[in-house]
Amino acid sequence: MASNRRRALVTGASAGIGEAFARELARRGHDLVLTARRAERLEALATELRDRHGIEAIVAPLDLSRTDGPEALVGALEAQGLAIDVLINNAGYGVTGYLEEQPWATHAAFIQVLMTAPTELAYRLIPGMKARGYGRIVNVASLAGHVPGSAGHTLYAASKAYLIKFSQSLALEGKASGVHTTAVCPGFTYSEFHDVTGSRDLVSKMPGFMWMDAPTVARQGMDAVDAGKAVYVNGRVNQAIKAMFKLLPDGLALKMIERQGKRYRSGPHAG
Repeated sequence: MASNRRRALVTGASAGIGEAFARELARRGHDLVLTARRAERLEALATELRDRHGIEAIVAPLDLSRTDGPEALVGALEAQGLAIDVLINNAGYGVTGYLEEQPWATHAAFIQVLMTAPTELAYRLIPGMKARGYGRIVNVASLAGHVPGSAGHTLYAASKAYLIKFSQSLALEGKASGVHTTAVCPGFTYSEFHDVTGSRDLVSKMPGFMWMDAPTVARQGMDAVDAGKAVYVNGRVNQAIKAMFKLLPDGLALKMIERQGKRYRSGPHAG
């Protein structure tokens, strides 16, 4: 049955911040297209949100490390006549260890998921958004994109800094067409992220005031993109950290990251 509701595509929707965005969008009355690798989790979430909010939720399992993934996904949606009004580029993960310690294929897949796929999805969906005079794009970046990169997570901060700059450009390019883009930049957020990277025990040493919950990150992110903010840093603590590092000389900022990174890094380079 055709719907007049806005439709959102959420990547990495099976857990964490992606799942929280899906729940927030459903609460706001959006139809959903949910994509991630874990089909069972997507199906369970889609069923719950349909029953609870009366929206349409379509499951599209996909591994975005496939180079043909974004084109295939958008093509399938277009073939079904499903226009996307809201894009949540959330899919992501971390790769631990120094750059040369991982196979290049591991890094190539990381770059594909965290940088290439968000860029291509935006590229393929923006024309339709501009034609309809409405669009919202949220690129889930990180506080890490505002501070110097750390050893042992070589590409993570770099990928998030890319998303921030990319979002700023898209925000300017879409402003006159009703297409708002925001880089949402949370800090430490309760999710499965640290379990996947194997750093749960280490980051659990962080004080409680440093942490946020995923539903708050998603709600603030949607409010920020609706308000037309190109970059939004979640939480006052994270905003203060960003401001501090902006004022510090580069050399001092890098030394601070080096010292802190050793406290929360495991493996042969810890300590």
